[in-house]
Amino acid sequence: MIIMLFGISNVGKTVTGEKLAERLKYSFVDLDEEIKRKLQTTLEKFMQDYPYSHGRYKIKGKILKDLLKEYKDNMVIAVSPIYHARNFNSLLDLEQVIAIELQDSEEHIFERMVFSDDNDNIYKDDEYKEEHKDYYIRDIHEDIVFAKRVFKKIENKYFIDNRPVDQVVDELVAIIKDITLNKSDSVE
Repeated sequence: MIIMLFGISNVGKTVTGEKLAERLKYSFVDLDEEIKRKLQTTLEKFMQDYPYSHGRYKIKGKILKDLLKEYKDNMVIAVSPIYHARNFNSLLDLEQVIAIELQDSEEHIFERMVFSDDNDNIYKDDEYKEEHKDYYIRDIHEDIVFAKRVFKKIENKYFIDNRPVDQVVDELVAIIKDITLNKSDSVE
């Protein structure tokens, strides 16, 4: 089984995905890290090299497809935002794939928000973040609204509601078990 976690930036895909993979004893892949590895670049440079989102999403979709061919099973993938569904929709129909969109409120996502420098080093700047809170909340809201349309084919939605990651993982494991049971029932 391959579990793909979708969602907007800072919703918690990577942290949740790492813990979920650990719990299930699966491999974990963060699509952003895979992009950096495959293209031998930083995310900042990737954004500069492909200034148009269409080109970036196409590359992300190709790398995601390659991952599914390479690993085939027992993997959790944190899928960085791909806002052109045609670059991943065909993967949602694969028998071994369970796609889940992680969601949360603007405020909760804002609280988790971090920044990165040109070398992809993550850092916090709460003072700057608070000074520009209105801008970021509005930006997060726009991402949430846009993602609803893009991720509409993803049937499994999970609202994090700022729960601790261990609780989120417990609940996702239960959801995944239900999905797996339903898939095996429909095959019979």
